[in-house]
Amino acid sequence: MSLNGIVKGTELEGMIKSLMQGEANGVMMYYALAQLAREQGLEDAAESFIEAANEEAVHAGFYAVLGGKYPSDFWGLVRGIQKAETNGEAQIKALADQVRAAGHAEAADQMEVFARQEGGHGVRLQKLLDKYQKNAEVPAGQKVYVCPVCGYEHVGDINAEDDSYVCPICGQPKSVFVLKK
Repeated sequence: MSLNGIVKGTELEGMIKSLMQGEANGVMMYYALAQLAREQGLEDAAESFIEAANEEAVHAGFYAVLGGKYPSDFWGLVRGIQKAETNGEAQIKALADQVRAAGHAEAADQMEVFARQEGGHGVRLQKLLDKYQKNAEVPAGQKVYVCPVCGYEHVGDINAEDDSYVCPICGQPKSVFVLKK
């Protein structure tokens, strides 16, 4: 039995959603604390914060499943994410160039590492798609909407989604998505 969406429509849904968001925020907070600790030479503290961040990420993912945030048939989502991750490499690199031009070379250097990692995520996801979804294509006649911020592609009529729908990568509302031509 799948746990996906088991609290949808129940009195637990709001609490689980709050836990999911709190844990996701915890991931960001603990990784930020690790960065700050490293800047102060506190490597042992940084490692403890990273361990906590990794655990919080697992918690957030679990609560996302309970709340049905992502579809059980997730390969369409993975296809959209793969494109966004691949595009993200150039987007983050361009932003790193702007950060460098503003005089922040150390931050830009780290962002360039992140840019390469984003591209690597795209490669990794493509390998999974090639392995598990070799012949899967967007069904003929299906609409594809693109998030203009991150490039995520939503297959299907985005207007049929609930008004609370947001891009699963960057959180932009469905109102900003544009129909792919």
